[in-house]
Amino acid sequence: MHTMWKGSISFGLVNIPIKLHTATEDKDIKLRTLHNKCHAPIKYEKICTSCEQEVKPEDIVKAYEYTKGKFVILDQEDLEKLRKENEDKAVEIIDFVKIEEIDPIYFDRSYYMSPNEGGGKAYSLLRKALQESQKVGIAKIIIRSKEQMAVIRVYENTLVMETIHFPDEVRRAGDVPNVPSDEKVTEKELATAIMLIDQLTSEFEPEKYTDEYRTALLELIESKRTGQETVMPVAKETASNVTDLMAALQASIDRTKPRKETAVKKETAVKKETTEKSATVKKPAAPRKKAVPKVKKEA
Repeated sequence: MHTMWKGSISFGLVNIPIKLHTATEDKDIKLRTLHNKCHAPIKYEKICTSCEQEVKPEDIVKAYEYTKGKFVILDQEDLEKLRKENEDKAVEIIDFVKIEEIDPIYFDRSYYMSPNEGGGKAYSLLRKALQESQKVGIAKIIIRSKEQMAVIRVYENTLVMETIHFPDEVRRAGDVPNVPSDEKVTEKELATAIMLIDQLTSEFEPEKYTDEYRTALLELIESKRTGQETVMPVAKETASNVTDLMAALQASIDRTKPRKETAVKKETAVKKETTEKSATVKKPAAPRKKAVPKVKKEA
């Protein structure tokens, strides 16, 4: 697994040399843009908006636009020095909290953590302490010239670092338009909705969820590559245009009745059919006795 960051993490006086490895991968299918006329890839050039000339990489500088059309130029040397100063610092766990206290909206990306040379025992100590206390660590880290908050937790016997957003990076839910404040919901509607939730409740098994769009797109690409005819998937059943809330809930419940109920009905029907068949079968006729030949008496 590729190492994308090396450093150390500490809590109190315990220092752990570690490596970071990306825990997830982007499996989006990348499509290229081609010229429709000759099917060649399109090249994107950097053109100056003032002199309209192509700009070479060595002629590009970084800047911050503090107001419209006015910039503060930042030298590459200054940025590199600032990044180096921060990246050389150890990642320090500053707090320990319960993970239930962190809303999922804060989570960003996941990284596996492995111990670097000489860090095995301290790594095991932190892992065991987090497991026993049922807490996670809150830390700060510089990744790709950006300071980020992070959560240190245990996942399948491996330490995982989850980068999380700063509070000012999460937009206020109160700013979302057209959210109803308090709609009147009847007890019957609520009870029916909860019944539907109960019927659809199951254990979380991530393996059963797949990216159907990506699979279909790959099949389409492969069929075009091999010159085969494409096959359109069967259209899914669309929901009926039910405007009444109770009718929609009841229709959903009827469609998601437990399989057990269906199985019992099926088993009962099979037994009944078997019984009826056995009652209508005629018993085989008894074998006919052979006639005894008559013997004539002599005179």
